[in-house]
Amino acid sequence: MNLELALRMTEAAVKQAMREGAAVSVAVVDGGGHLVSFQRMEGADIAGPVLAPGKAYTSVALRGSTAELAGLTARGGELQGLAGGRFTLLGGGVPLWSDYGEGERVVGGVGVSGGTVAQDVSCAEAAALVWRTR
Repeated sequence: MNLELALRMTEAAVKQAMREGAAVSVAVVDGGGHLVSFQRMEGADIAGPVLAPGKAYTSVALRGSTAELAGLTARGGELQGLAGGRFTLLGGGVPLWSDYGEGERVVGGVGVSGGTVAQDVSCAEAAALVWRTR
């Protein structure tokens, strides 16, 4: 993960949000969950600057899409009680996987917040596509 790539990813998410009529915040983090790039569209919700990086961090820490992980934190789920702190278990966080070297591993994540869950997921996937086609 580098800044140039992270900026291209946030821009892809913003462009997708514009196509969908959403105003979002987008965060890209590295493999340690540290913020590399962040953008907040004009008119985006006040919670986005907290939720987007939280979704990106959660996708890295738990190595999964936050949309899929959310159900695991419900009563009786494998991750019951996990939500809170830096973990944000709302759809819109996607891990970024390496595809070379010592085997596949999570090397970053993207988080989007401000639209509907479906819009957040779509925008995060648009950013992840930039990663996969780099």
